[in-house]
Amino acid sequence: MQPRSDVIGSLLRPPALIDARQKHEQGDLTAAEFKCIEDRAVRDAIALQENAGLDVLTDGEMRRYAFFGHLVEALEGFDKFGGWSITFSDGEGHDAALQRPVVIDKLRWRRQMSVEEFTYLRGRTKKPVKVTLVSAQQAAAYYDPDKSRGAYATRDSYLADLVDFTRREIAELNRLGCQYIQIDAPQYAALLDETIRDGYRQRGSDPDKMLDACIELDNAIIEGHPGITFGIHICRGNHKSMFYASGGYDRIAEKVFSRARFDRFLLEYDDERSGTFEPLRHVPEDRTVVLGLVSSKTSRLETRDQLRARIDEAAKVMPLERLALSPQCGFASTHEGNRLTADDQRKKLELVAQTAKEIWA
Repeated sequence: MQPRSDVIGSLLRPPALIDARQKHEQGDLTAAEFKCIEDRAVRDAIALQENAGLDVLTDGEMRRYAFFGHLVEALEGFDKFGGWSITFSDGEGHDAALQRPVVIDKLRWRRQMSVEEFTYLRGRTKKPVKVTLVSAQQAAAYYDPDKSRGAYATRDSYLADLVDFTRREIAELNRLGCQYIQIDAPQYAALLDETIRDGYRQRGSDPDKMLDACIELDNAIIEGHPGITFGIHICRGNHKSMFYASGGYDRIAEKVFSRARFDRFLLEYDDERSGTFEPLRHVPEDRTVVLGLVSSKTSRLETRDQLRARIDEAAKVMPLERLALSPQCGFASTHEGNRLTADDQRKKLELVAQTAKEIWA
C-alpha cells in the first residue's frame, strides 16, 4: 500500500457526539441510542475524508474518548483516570493536564479493541482504510510501580500481556481483511526531549535502554502478520492544541528507522520543534516516510507553495517516490479536540489531498 495523502487518525468530534457520550456515561442515554449517534458520526467522518480526496480513510476515532481509548475500554484491568498526569503546553503560557489510565488488575478481554471500527468503516467506503492501535511503548506509561504491582510485579510482565493481546487483535483484523494498521507511539518523542530524558534518569531509567526495549516490543507486535502494511506515528503530544515534548528526531533516528520493522513512518514535521529532515537519511530504502507538514493544532492554513517547498527540501535527503503527505497528528487525540473549527479541519484535509495529487500525479 502506497497512499500519497494520508490521515493520522482522529477527527474533531461533532458536538452531538460529545453531548451523547456525556449523557451515556451519566446513564441518560442507552447503549443502543449512543451507538446510533456514534454510527452517524463515523459516516460523516467518512464523507468528509472522501470529499476531501484523501487516499486512505479512518473512522475518525469517533468511538474513542482518546486515541488510546480502544485499549482501556476493551480490556479489563485499567483504572481509566487513575494514572499520573502529564502536562501539555503551547509555548504561549497555556497548559493543561491530562490524566492517564493505570493498570491495576490483570488484563482480560472485555471486547475486541478495534474490530467494530474496522468492519463498520470498511462496509461504508470503497477507499482504502486504516486502523489505529497504540504501541507497547505508549502502554508502558500506564504502569505505575505502586498502583500496578499488585497485578503485575514488573512492567515487563504487564507489557508481555499487552503485546499478546495486541497481536491477537491484529490477527483478527488480518483475518477480516485489514491491510493497513498504524501504531501510535507518541512516547517515543519523550526520548527526544532533554528535559524529559533527565526526568527518566532521575527516576533510575536509562532513556537509551528504554528506546531499545520499545523497538523490540513494537517489532514483536507487528511481526508475522502477512498482507498488512504497518505504519508507526511519532509525534510530540497532542491535547487541546498543546504538546509535551520538543526536539528533532536526531536522538532516536538511527535506532528507530534502521531497526524498527515498520513499512511507513508517519512523522510530525509542522514546525521548528520537529527539527530538520536530516535524520531521514537513516530510513531504509524500502520504507516510506509520511511528512506531517499540515498542522492539526492551529487554524492557520498552510499554502501549497509552502508544502511543496518543504517536500522538495525533504526530497534532498530521501527520494520523492518514498515520501507522502499528511497532517502532523490527529485533530482530536482526546475527545475535547484541538482549537480549530470543523471548517478549518476540512480545508486542511483538502489541502493535503490536493497537494499530494499535484506532486505525485
